[in-house]
Amino acid sequence: MARRYDTNDATDRATGLREAASAVRRGELVVLPTDTVYGVGADAFSSEAVSDLLEAKGRGRNMPTPVLIGSPNTLHGLVTDFSEMAWELVDAFWPGALTLVAKHQPSLQWDLGDTRGTVAVRMPLHPVAIELLTEVGPMAVSSANLTGHPAPEDCDAAQEMLGDSISVYLDGGPTPGNVPSSIVDVTGKVPVLLRAGALSEEELRKVVPDLEVAN
Repeated sequence: MARRYDTNDATDRATGLREAASAVRRGELVVLPTDTVYGVGADAFSSEAVSDLLEAKGRGRNMPTPVLIGSPNTLHGLVTDFSEMAWELVDAFWPGALTLVAKHQPSLQWDLGDTRGTVAVRMPLHPVAIELLTEVGPMAVSSANLTGHPAPEDCDAAQEMLGDSISVYLDGGPTPGNVPSSIVDVTGKVPVLLRAGALSEEELRKVVPDLEVAN
């Protein structure tokens, strides 16, 4: 039976974060609010938990799960060949609605799907998400919806779709909107905008003028 906690209530928030952290460590799934939409998350280093996440969403391995982190410093242990321009994007837009696709450290023991040696990583601008990520470390997080359905902007919508496949729901109220993060590939010499979302091409170019746009 899924448990749900109101993170706008101080007592419920403390209990909910503690229970969510315990659930993640047990390899279970949790739903959490972010600065874009609600996400369903699991321990990024538990291949079984990530597989359960993909199954709960009805999503294939051909759509790998992004990773959320609680601090830019965490990047040092996750990615390699991270360019100066990539760090400039981090400095300018994290925490926030920018996902960076980077080469992950070859030594990492994880299975996020068919990633071809890369990881899509982001630090969300949401206190509940950051507190949980700081406690448990990197999490594989995808929008908390069934594949093909709208991404949920409140906890009710997430729970209606995912039900008891989730151990803990953290209810932070409505999210600011359903505009997804912008995605920039930083695996090459020049950053490439793969998806314009909450951050426009123009905003990104103020930091990296050489930004290219994928066809």
